[in-house]
Amino acid sequence: MTEYGRGSGSQPWHPDDPLYGDQGYSGQQQHPQQSQQPQYGHGQQQYGWDPSQGGQSQGGQQQYGQPQGGGTYGGGQGDYYGTPGGYQQPQPQHPQHQHPQQPHGRQPHAQPGHQQPQVPEQQAHQAPQQPQHQGYQPQQEWSEPDEEKISLFDDLPPATGRPGDRDGEPAADDEAEDDEPREERSRSRDRRGKGKKPKKNKRRSGTACLVVAVALIGVVGGGGYFAYDYWQTHFAAAPDYEGQGSGEVRVEIPKDSSLTAMGRVLHEAGVVKSVGAFTEAAGKNPKGKAIQAGTYTLRKEMSGAAAVEMMTNAANFLTIAEGRRAVQVYAAIDEKLGLAAGTTEGVAKNQAKSLGLPAWANTDPKIKDPLEGFLFPSQYSAGKGTKPETILKQMVARANENYAKQDLEGKARELGLKSPLQLITVASLVNAEGMTHDDFRKMARVIYNRLKPTNTETNGKLEFDSTYNYVKNQSKLDLSPKQIRALDHPYNTYFYKGLPPGPIGNPGEQALKAAMDPEPGDWYYFVSIKEKTTFTKNLQEHQKLVDEFNKSRKSQ
Repeated sequence: MTEYGRGSGSQPWHPDDPLYGDQGYSGQQQHPQQSQQPQYGHGQQQYGWDPSQGGQSQGGQQQYGQPQGGGTYGGGQGDYYGTPGGYQQPQPQHPQHQHPQQPHGRQPHAQPGHQQPQVPEQQAHQAPQQPQHQGYQPQQEWSEPDEEKISLFDDLPPATGRPGDRDGEPAADDEAEDDEPREERSRSRDRRGKGKKPKKNKRRSGTACLVVAVALIGVVGGGGYFAYDYWQTHFAAAPDYEGQGSGEVRVEIPKDSSLTAMGRVLHEAGVVKSVGAFTEAAGKNPKGKAIQAGTYTLRKEMSGAAAVEMMTNAANFLTIAEGRRAVQVYAAIDEKLGLAAGTTEGVAKNQAKSLGLPAWANTDPKIKDPLEGFLFPSQYSAGKGTKPETILKQMVARANENYAKQDLEGKARELGLKSPLQLITVASLVNAEGMTHDDFRKMARVIYNRLKPTNTETNGKLEFDSTYNYVKNQSKLDLSPKQIRALDHPYNTYFYKGLPPGPIGNPGEQALKAAMDPEPGDWYYFVSIKEKTTFTKNLQEHQKLVDEFNKSRKSQ
């Protein structure tokens, strides 16, 4: 073929050649008597149609809108032009002398004075040149690798060839993907020389594609899982058991628990199959939202509706208020279970040691009832057929759980008390004397002030009416001072100094916290008038409040 008047062989350019003296990419002047060597770098191939050429090839070579003075593309090596009869391969050109300035400082390895003869086989396959269509024609030779736009998924070959390559050439499996016949490309390789950098491998990376596929599968799978979970949570019915269940299991519902928190407790105990089964049933039951904290005796594998029904049926439960004495609790159990009066009290006395009391519960032989202070106020299961000892064990267990959360021994020593039992005793006095929870901390401070050896206001005596009423099992307010002080009983704080031998009731959680953390102050007296408690520091102030209290009582 010819290119701008050049013959098929390696011939010097004539000064009349239109490109004689053209500037290459690097701006170096091309000298006569030099054939043009391929220029690698920016601006080599200009794709498009030059209107000035009219779509015709010059000298048998298609011009691709190349600006005047620009570098040629490929130097005639390995150019393919599709024709109806096959393809045309131009003959290689080998200059005799050439020292052009290459981009990036690269010098081609040209062989001076060497001219490669045409291969007869190439001449035999050379087809007549055909006018080329306008547009882009694929070329075998590409620009420098750093000018290539490399796909994110292309394999970047290492500086040295892969195993099996020769002189940086692609392996045999790459050749099978090329359009050029093996024999022709082999010759083309020989012509390129060893000094050229091998082409980038443009094959897609199978590993990268696999990673992308796995990621897409993960996204789709994860989205499907969350969609399924959302559907199950918001629309599908929650998993549930059927029927009333079987066996017996005790569960403890903490104070201020939400329905969801209650459902978790029941689910973990094996009562319901799912939290949703319980919350859905509670939402449908008119009494479901009124379920209280407390101890419940339920069954294993109950339906959500059955569990809610059992927990809202008042006939199945016994509620013990804060501060109730043991004898009051026994009477309530007898009434709930339909037992004869005194039945539960007899069980308490006979089985006290087997109900789960802690070791420090019964340290004083003068204690009236060892269970006093351990029948924790709450709600308990007490349905038909329940035994008294079962309910008593639940109460003691609840007290132990609550007390175990506190450092009773440490707090007792800090407050000058002898044992945790004395701390429970203080809490029972606070619960009995205080009108509201707001009074509890100040009431606790009055107790600790009166217990001090330096107390000259009451001389170490508590003088609480509640202790006298406990001995008499009554709840009177108008007590005769002379009668109270005359009673010789270990629990009578008007007669004996210090704390009574044991608690006088079963304190709640707030009273116990107040006993462990009393409010700072120097109060020694208090008077409760119309559900309001006033605290004073000396006897004179206290007497004024007592006179006011007596007047209010007479007016009623």
